[in-house]
Amino acid sequence: GNPYFSTDTGAALRGAEIDAEVILKATMVDGVYDSDPRKNPDAQLIRDISYREAVTRGLRVMDLTAFMLCMEQKVPVVRVFSMENLGNILRVAAGEDLGTTVHE
Repeated sequence: GNPYFSTDTGAALRGAEIDAEVILKATMVDGVYDSDPRKNPDAQLIRDISYREAVTRGLRVMDLTAFMLCMEQKVPVVRVFSMENLGNILRVAAGEDLGTTVHE
């Protein structure tokens, strides 16, 4: 790790360095929501969103530094999905449409 950097920022940095086509972000919820689904039972899953819109709306699935780095370095896509089912990473890597796609 790097001091003062979250794992999100580290992943965004490494993704930008290697010109990754996608960064996979496994998390505790099954994608990006319009509010915290653990606190708001009416929270709505957002299936597709741009980096800019996510930042503008204050959505906190990645830290702001990571979002800005992905935007500035033109990382094409971040896929956000649940890690509750360990098979999800294989499903997302195989192209299955799980969770949320965050893009330029």
